[in-house]
Amino acid sequence: MALTRKPEADRLPISQRIDSRMPNPGRRKMSPTDWAIKGELFLNCSCTVFCPCVVSLGAHPPTEGHCHAWMAIAIDEGHYEGEDLSGLNVGLLVDIPGRMGEGNWKVAAYVDERASGKAYNGILQIFSGQAGGTTGLFTMLVSEIIGAERAPVQITRDGNRRAIQIGRKIQGEIETLAGKDPEHPVMISNSKYWMGPDIIAAKGLRSKVRDYGRVWDFDGMSAEICPIDWKGPKP
Repeated sequence: MALTRKPEADRLPISQRIDSRMPNPGRRKMSPTDWAIKGELFLNCSCTVFCPCVVSLGAHPPTEGHCHAWMAIAIDEGHYEGEDLSGLNVGLLVDIPGRMGEGNWKVAAYVDERASGKAYNGILQIFSGQAGGTTGLFTMLVSEIIGAERAPVQITRDGNRRAIQIGRKIQGEIETLAGKDPEHPVMISNSKYWMGPDIIAAKGLRSKVRDYGRVWDFDGMSAEICPIDWKGPKP
């Protein structure tokens, strides 16, 4: 059976690095531009409930000493230099060796296969931090992009549950923690967390990652849901 190769223009070399480290800000390669994303980000990580990185803004060590996570981003509306991003989904595999704020993140990106070429490249610019604005801090935190590709990123938002499926690479489902008032989940509000000020606490139900040599399971581990309103060139 013939193999169908993905267009090379749609892939970043595995060895490509965002060559900017926190101790050496002169090495950043940011080209701030006009973009915006509104929607929702949810994730499941390796910390026990609830992840201390959120309230400490990345200063507290993860409960397991490292932070492994998948992230799902549903873009309800947005653009990159005028190219419509509305309705697209993005998945991230994130490998953080220690405190979140100390950087050295390794990240793989899965961009909705429905994205146009300009939208695909724009999303990679945004999530690598190179587009500046809200995600510009990624140029300081992410030391290596281990891969980027188009993929069937399926996101489901149903009541108090969220789910992502990227083939067999990432399969995750989370559920919000129940509060005293059943109509309102447990929430951290008015934080300085980079994702957004309001974070809904959740936990993993069925959650696993199988890609780039990572074999991670997050059942019962910390999760969160965050409405996002990001933009560039300035946050």
